[in-house]
Amino acid sequence: MRFLPVSLTVLIVELKDLDETLALFASLEAEPVDGVVDIVPAARTLMIRFRPETLTAEKLAAAISTRDLSAKIAPSDMLVEIPVSYDGEDLKDVADLTGLSIAEVIERHTASEFTVAFCGFAPGFGYLVGGDPALQVPRRQSPRTKIPAGSVALAGAFSGVYPQASPGGWQIIGTTPLKMWDLTREPPALFQPGYRVRFFDLAKRAQTTIAAGTSDTVATAAVEHSAATTIKVTAAPVPALVQDLGRFGQTGQGVSSAGALDQGAFRAANRIVGNPVEAACLEVTLGGFAFEVSGPTVMALTGAPCPLKILDVKGHVIESAGYQPISLEAGDRVTLGFAAQGARSYLAFRGGIDVAPVLGSASTDTLAVVGPEPVGLGAALAVGTSERRLSPVSLTESPAFDCPAPGEIVTLDVVMGPRSDWFTEHGIETLSSQVFEVTPQSNRVGIRLSGPEPLERKDKAELPSEGTATGAIQVPHSGQPVLFLADHPLTGGYPVIATVAEYHLDLAGQIPVNAKIQFRPITRFAEIMPDRACPAAPR
Repeated sequence: MRFLPVSLTVLIVELKDLDETLALFASLEAEPVDGVVDIVPAARTLMIRFRPETLTAEKLAAAISTRDLSAKIAPSDMLVEIPVSYDGEDLKDVADLTGLSIAEVIERHTASEFTVAFCGFAPGFGYLVGGDPALQVPRRQSPRTKIPAGSVALAGAFSGVYPQASPGGWQIIGTTPLKMWDLTREPPALFQPGYRVRFFDLAKRAQTTIAAGTSDTVATAAVEHSAATTIKVTAAPVPALVQDLGRFGQTGQGVSSAGALDQGAFRAANRIVGNPVEAACLEVTLGGFAFEVSGPTVMALTGAPCPLKILDVKGHVIESAGYQPISLEAGDRVTLGFAAQGARSYLAFRGGIDVAPVLGSASTDTLAVVGPEPVGLGAALAVGTSERRLSPVSLTESPAFDCPAPGEIVTLDVVMGPRSDWFTEHGIETLSSQVFEVTPQSNRVGIRLSGPEPLERKDKAELPSEGTATGAIQVPHSGQPVLFLADHPLTGGYPVIATVAEYHLDLAGQIPVNAKIQFRPITRFAEIMPDRACPAAPR
């Protein structure tokens, strides 16, 4: 059992195999350790997030190291059958990699009975084990930016089905019409840990034998309200997103936390209008957003600074600024200019945005496609009317930092690990010595970076999928890193060389395209031992 640092509040427990991993996970579920916030199981690891004010890394390691790893998880009697059209764009590559014909690849895949070992990466994504060893193939050298929903794929010893369109590096061998994740179903995930799974070729069987939803869309439950004020969107170059502090406790179904990328600015916006800090707000990317209000309300704008103009019903134009309460009346039209610095602004309204929570949160997860719909042109939103828990407006809020502009260099502190030892000394040195540019392929899932020199690995070995934290710097075979943000997949199969320190995550969420990033290690890579103190953040 090894304990590897991920960040200042996260560690990874590395075990011998999947059986030990599932046994330890079951033990921690049955007898929790006080201070543990979340656990993400994977092929040979558990990623554990803890509260540093309650638990230290060395005390957590000591508590875990005595657990019994001999228990076996009883298999489920539930069998799920998945129809597949074997038309994947990597099918020929898989045949070449395995030395089999395409027909033999299909035959071996359909002859296998798989078991759902754990869920991760994205909601409803089950990691399936037990397939034919001849079908074990490496991931792609560089992950695709978008893989279609329903793609059936292979990577290492695993098979899986992508529940929705998302980035990914697995080898695609086919597609299924079945919906793997459906919020109208209970449970939403078709694959649950322990379920047995078989695939069959649609070319040979005309009908499925499983009762499962196959609708193409998930309808968000309508919200009935009697709000006096609504917001009608009149311009949205980039649709805004409803966000709160995040969605927690759903990792078992492969759902990450999501939430506002700049949580400091988000909380400040709510304090300015007197809301509880977790009230739902709008996250606006790069400005240009405009709306009209139907009744009186108080709003605030924080985060990336945007010019702010208000046109009232008498035709008067009022210019205003961020980080202050702004009173609005019926018919007022508000226009945000484009942000010259930063990437994300936050619009809060007194009473919050009145939307139906999904899995306990109003946050929109763009990777998982969970939460309220993006707020585009013509959308209408209700402002909450309840006065419960509301406070006086705050007049003392200010930005925590200056938002970076395109072309500027941003320095981010990082904790080395958990897989720094997969890289050469030169590769580790390159991480901190060179400047990386933020590419246009960046979004809420992650910041895709381009550096003059790729990060050099020791070899091209395959890493079994393991948990990834917000701020993780994952390095695919191309050597060009991806910095994961709030909508990142829960698990990944490329090594993480370092993770951005928690106190710099808000800053990372404000870095625009064409800005540059330099990483500054605040720790050296080392295993966390029960008698070894965890490094503290610099003061």
